[in-house]
This record gives sequence, structure tokens and C-alpha cells, in this order.
Amino acid sequence: MKTYAIVGAGSRCTSMFALPIVRQFADIARIVGVYDTNRKRAELLQHKCGGGFPVYDGFERMLEEAKPDYVIVTTIDRYHHEYIIKALEMGCDAITEKPMTIDEHKCCAILEAERRTGHKVTVTFNMRYRPFTARIKELLRQKAIGQPLSVHFEWFLDTNHGADYFRRWHRRKENSGGLLIHKSTHHFDFINWLLEEEPVQVSAFGSLRYYGPVRDERGIRCLTCNHAKTCEFYFDIGKEATRELYLGCESADGYYRDQCVFSDEIDIEDTVSLSVRYSGGTLMSYSLTAHSPFEGFKLAINGTGGRLEAETFHGAVGPFAGEDINRLRLYNREEEEIAFRLPVVGGAHGGGDERLLQMLFRGNMPDPLQQQASSWDGAMSNAIGFAANISMREGRSVTVSDLVKKPL
Repeated sequence: MKTYAIVGAGSRCTSMFALPIVRQFADIARIVGVYDTNRKRAELLQHKCGGGFPVYDGFERMLEEAKPDYVIVTTIDRYHHEYIIKALEMGCDAITEKPMTIDEHKCCAILEAERRTGHKVTVTFNMRYRPFTARIKELLRQKAIGQPLSVHFEWFLDTNHGADYFRRWHRRKENSGGLLIHKSTHHFDFINWLLEEEPVQVSAFGSLRYYGPVRDERGIRCLTCNHAKTCEFYFDIGKEATRELYLGCESADGYYRDQCVFSDEIDIEDTVSLSVRYSGGTLMSYSLTAHSPFEGFKLAINGTGGRLEAETFHGAVGPFAGEDINRLRLYNREEEEIAFRLPVVGGAHGGGDERLLQMLFRGNMPDPLQQQASSWDGAMSNAIGFAANISMREGRSVTVSDLVKKPL
């Protein structure tokens, strides 16, 4: 029986880790403690999980008394490195939500702590586990398009999902590193994993023109805003999904889940574009739009033997709302177009969450596609975002090895 302590008791922790442990993996896994700077939220998690573990007032005290095998880190991104490093130093392995951390200095500190302590960090990239994306990996492994030469990758966040990053703590770079760290680290890891190459050089541009202080009709938060009845971005924090976890816990730390998406304090980009050169010579162009009329991605990989195109559409608004559309096509040098008809897979994140949890907690399945991600995988996905932030800030191309190196 493996034991787990949790730091950070928000919605992702609850749905992705805590409830699955007590409901699906109780035969092999047990939660032995939870800590959150907002004690009300920690107590709520304890209650939802049946009260079988204590709530602690301090992180180190939890590790000293509960002595877990693993620490699951699901806090605000800016604090990941603190809890990961302390967990390693106190004899635990760490499991962290993406991104592993938000800047190159914190990243190098995590890698060094892992080397120094001999304990392990696992980063949870559920995109590797989606059957749809795993099929793309298999085709590349089979050399279906020969040697990859270039990648074109567009990611679309609709105005339901995308706007949410601008009303929560993510809207400040000091908390999240921006969308190129918090969100795009998933996407960069996906491409790194597909290519089996490492990023070498990055150039990036970004802007904030859709959200942020672009209109006069705005307030501090949706709950008290004078424009709530007319604003298309009104967020009802009193609805069941958020009332208990956020509105009911505000008195403990003053955090508002429904902040205005047009606030002056927003300093992350809502539109980004970058180019990456990889160690094997492959080039990638990538863009992220956080205000799209639909949700999904378009991916094209060109190779010596042809071209692979993949598309996914879903989301809550737009022409694909309520649907789950996956399209995969191959164009070879024999002038053939091959369409792959893949079954629709249920579950969170295209079935990725469930498969990741099976690997994480049971570990009883083969991993021929190398879907379980290490700290170095986390670092290499992070590094593209680190380099992109510097490139946008300083107007220059950035070399990844100047930021992150494997400890000796």
C-alpha cells in the first residue's frame, strides 16, 4: 500500500487525484494528509473524500508526521518548486501537475534536488495518454511519414475556457508564467514526445489585446459588478460547481475566483506565436489563441515520406460545442490520402486522465510509447516556455541550453 500526501486542495486536485484515490485505487493507495494555505478548502477536500485523513496546518509537519511515500503537488504554479524540493529532501517522491515550475531558476533547483536526494519527480502530462494522440505517436514510430522535418501546431481556447485563465490567479505571470508556461507546456511536451527530440532554440511574439484593460464596462469581480447582466463574460460563482469550493472559502484568504477579465492587473498574453528549432533539425511553428470561437487544435507534421494532419474539436461554445471530433489523415509520396477512423473515447481530456492514473497508481501496464513523463521531460517542455518569455521580453532568439542543463 503506497501512501500519498497532498498539497493544494483546489478543483484539479479533487477531481484528478483525491477522489480517484479513495474511489478507484483504495486497494493500493491511501491519502495520509492534506495541506493547503486555505484551510477551509483542505477541510472541504477531507470531507468529500470521506474524512479518512487529517488536515495539517503546515507542510513540513505533514511530511514529518504522515511520512508519505509520495507528495502530490497541485498548488498555484509559482509554489511548485518549493513543495517539490522539500518533499524530495524529506525522503518522498513527488508527483506534480503541469507545469513543473514557472522559470528556469526554479526548474534547475528541482533538477538539482532530484539529483542530490535520489528521489524522483513525475510530471502528469495527460495528453500523452489520450488514445488519439497515442495513435499519432505510433504512426511516427512506424515511420509513416519518414523522418519529420517540420511541425505546424495551432491551439485554440474558446471564450469559455480561454477567458477563465484571465479571471483566476493564472492572469499574473508571477503566479503562472503566462499561458506559454501554464497551458502550452502540455503542447510542447506533446511535440517533444512525438519527435523524440529536444528543443534547442526559440523565438516568440505575444500580445494582450482581447482581454485586459480594453473596455470601460468592467468591475473588480463578477459577483458585485454593475455590468453583470450585460457582460458576455459574466461568471456565476454561486453555481454549484464553484460555490462551495471558492465562494464558500473566500473568507480564509480573500481569493476571488470570478475576477474581471478586463482588469488592469492582467499581464499574461492572450495571443502568442513562436518558432522552435529541435536537436534533430526539425522546425516547429506554434500558436495559441485564448479567444477563439471554438476549442481544439490543428497539427500538421511534414516528413521525408509524407504529411500527417490531425485535428481535434470540442468545447462548450461554437460550432463544435458538445461534440468530440478527432480527425487524422496521412498523405504519402504515392499520392494517397489515408483517413484513420478512430473510435470516440470517453473520459476527461479525451480519456487521457484515466489512463494516466492507471499508470501512476497501479503501474501495472507496459509503457512502449514512453507515456510516463520524468522531471527532464517536464524541464524540456517548460524550457520552451521559459525561452519564449525571454524572447518576447527582450526581442531576441533564445538558446535553451543557456537556461536549463541536466545536472552532472
